Amino acid sequence: MTSNEIYEKLEPIIITYLPEDVAPKAVNKASDLTRELNINSAHLVDIVLDIEDAFNIEFKNEDMEQLRSINDAISLIQQKISG
Repeated sequence: MTSNEIYEKLEPIIITYLPEDVAPKAVNKASDLTRELNINSAHLVDIVLDIEDAFNIEFKNEDMEQLRSINDAISLIQQKISG
């Protein structure tokens, strides 16, 4: 699965949890989840759970600590999918 294919599946998950003051068009691969998109820690957990379901993978706690940007998420997903 390419990074673009992952992003196409990931973007709607992230947009679901954006606060009202962040426009969906602000989301891109380089977006920082907490600083730029203002996603709080509770929603970050929800995003991880949705990612796990959508991609049929499982994140460990240390994986979640690396999750800062959408690019980080894409890289982690690619690692998990490729085994």
